[in-house]
Amino acid sequence: MEVFDAIAQPKRREILRLLSAGELSAGEIASRFAVTQPAISQHLKVLKHVGLVSERREGTKRMLSVRAEGLVELHDFLAEILPAGLTRLKEAAEREERTERDARRAKHN
Repeated sequence: MEVFDAIAQPKRREILRLLSAGELSAGEIASRFAVTQPAISQHLKVLKHVGLVSERREGTKRMLSVRAEGLVELHDFLAEILPAGLTRLKEAAEREERTERDARRAKHN
């Protein structure tokens, strides 16, 4: 599986967003989703396999973080095809994220 295949799945992109703020345990990541721990573990396995996420052990916890090096392929591809459009792409991604966040908040209220 390639980086592009891995990030095609929305939950994996959300995991990367969470980890972009800093290292989290697998349990902390799973607690943010309304799916099972095994489902999140599968997503983490894919992200680790393609080199987007690294893992270290801290006692019994698995601590995960984004591997910036793993994003090089994606960054280079986007920079090549969208040099003038990266700002628009960023704005669109931020709008989508806000919409999803607002929808989640509305669902919980």
